Amino acid sequence: MLAALLWDVDGTMAETERDGHLVAFNEAFEALGLPWRWSVERYTELLRVTGGRERLLHDMTTQADAPAGAAERDRLAAALHAEKNRRYGQLVERGAIALRPGVLRLMNEATASGVQLAIATTTSRVNLEALLGAQLGTNWPTRFAAIVCGEDAPVKKPDPQVYLRCLDALQLDADETLAIEDSPNGLAAARAAGIATLVTRSLNFASHAFEGALAVCDDLDHPAAPSPHLKGARAARIDLALLRHWHATWWQEPLRA
Repeated sequence: MLAALLWDVDGTMAETERDGHLVAFNEAFEALGLPWRWSVERYTELLRVTGGRERLLHDMTTQADAPAGAAERDRLAAALHAEKNRRYGQLVERGAIALRPGVLRLMNEATASGVQLAIATTTSRVNLEALLGAQLGTNWPTRFAAIVCGEDAPVKKPDPQVYLRCLDALQLDADETLAIEDSPNGLAAARAAGIATLVTRSLNFASHAFEGALAVCDDLDHPAAPSPHLKGARAARIDLALLRHWHATWWQEPLRA
């Protein structure tokens, strides 16, 4: 039985990557006097690397004017990441980023029906607080039975660490939960933890196939293309009743394997 929805944040709850983090990274480069600028296309490539600091370090290997030494690169990445997070918070405060369609509706449906909500993200806690504080109010943490952030799970997606720690915090088995993700790395992490996964494609992954997902949709207010095992189970939008049906069907033999 479905007991909890495990939410990714960036790209899943809101289009934070293109409209928030990318803008803030470029502002941080300028603020620190660096000539680097990431295009939407380059940032989409860099999203294959999970974690903002890790993304910066990866990109430095392609920048001719990046510091030569590992320690210097670490210091620059830390300074850039801190500046980026500060500017991201300012963007959120100005209302530049909103929840994606259907996110709040599905959260409210789950809470009203006794299905727990949890967060399994490798973004930093400060970024999470900025976004959800602005969108859900100052008491936003009370809506979630477990919150696992990048600081709590340092091994980034596609590794399943964040999901395994979320399951531990909830004291639930994988087959009692359903993950909601937007990216290939997110889907891989959830599936590696044994969790059935709904994908709501973000703008950066609009054309990705997402094989192995429970279902794939453009957003929660639009119909999804379910796994071939679930054919015939469609609806005009993704609601809790549909997710319960899909989840129960997914875990029937022989689908479990």
